[in-house]
Amino acid sequence: MDRTLLRIGTRGSPLALAQAHEARARLMAAHQLPEESFAIEVIATTGDRIQDRALSEAGGKGLFTKELEEALLNKRIDIAVHSSKDMPTALPDGLELSAFLPREDVRDVFIGRAARRIMDLPQGATVGSSSLRRQALIRRMRPDLNVIIFRGNVQTRLRKLEEGVADGTMLALAGLRRLGWEHVATDIMAEPEFPPAPGQGAICIESRIGDSRAKHMLAAIHDRDTGLALSCERAFLGALDGSCRTPIAGHARISGDRLLFRGMILTPDGTQSHSIEREGLARNAADIGRAAGEEVRAIAGPAFFEDWV
Repeated sequence: MDRTLLRIGTRGSPLALAQAHEARARLMAAHQLPEESFAIEVIATTGDRIQDRALSEAGGKGLFTKELEEALLNKRIDIAVHSSKDMPTALPDGLELSAFLPREDVRDVFIGRAARRIMDLPQGATVGSSSLRRQALIRRMRPDLNVIIFRGNVQTRLRKLEEGVADGTMLALAGLRRLGWEHVATDIMAEPEFPPAPGQGAICIESRIGDSRAKHMLAAIHDRDTGLALSCERAFLGALDGSCRTPIAGHARISGDRLLFRGMILTPDGTQSHSIEREGLARNAADIGRAAGEEVRAIAGPAFFEDWV
C-alpha cells in the first residue's frame, strides 16, 4: 500500500537533492512521520540541460522551474523544492510559494586556482561565472580580468577549475555548506562590496493553491523571518522586472519587527551602479521592497536599463 502523503519534486543535481532531503527531514520531524511518507521525485529541467550559454540567452530563470511547475499543475507531484534565487517573480496561475526554510549564509565565495583572493589574481586572469550579477561585480572590482560563462552544477564548475578552464570561480557559500564542501572556498566575499542575489541562501517550497493538506504540512516548517525577507527581495525584483538579463543584488534582514533592505543594480560591465537602502516594519516587507525598486529605477533613469538589453 502506498503510504506517501506528499510527493516532493526536485531537480537532480547534488545540491538540489540536498535541499529536497532537508525539506523532507524537516517535514518528518515536524509531523513525526517516517521517510516513506514523503517520496522524492527527480525532474530534469531545461536549465539543467543547457550548459553551453548564459541563461539570459536561453530564456531566463524559468528554465529551472518550468518542468517542476508543470508537474505540480498536473498533480504528478504535490510540492516542489527550489533555490529561491532561481524563482521568477511571477508564478503560473494556480501555484504559490507556501514555505521558506531557515536561511543559510547569503554570501558568495571565491574559489581560486591562481590565487586565493580575486584582488590577488594576476593581470588578465580568467574567472568563470554563470551569474550576470557576479560577472558585473567581478568586473567592478577588477576591470582587467577576463570573465567567462561558467555553467554547470557545483561539481562541474569545480572540475572545470581543476582542468584549468579558469583561474577562479564564484559560488554561493550556502550551497557549499549544504553539500559539506565549504572547505573548497579560498575567500568569502564581504557582503557590502559583493552583495548577494535576491533569494540567495533560501530554500522555498511551491505548491498548488487550494491544496489544504500540503499547506497544513508546510506551515509547520515555514520560517517567518525568511519568508518576510524574501517577500521584500522578490518585490524589489518585481519592481525592476528582474530576470537573468539584469544584474541585481538585494538582501533584507529581519530583526524583531523591523526590516533593513539593501539593494543594488549594475550594468553588465560593472562600470555603473546604483545602491539603495530602506528600512521599516517587517510586516510591510513587500511594500518596502517594491518602493525601493521603483525608487532606484527612477534614480537610474530609463537609459540605464535600455543598455542592458
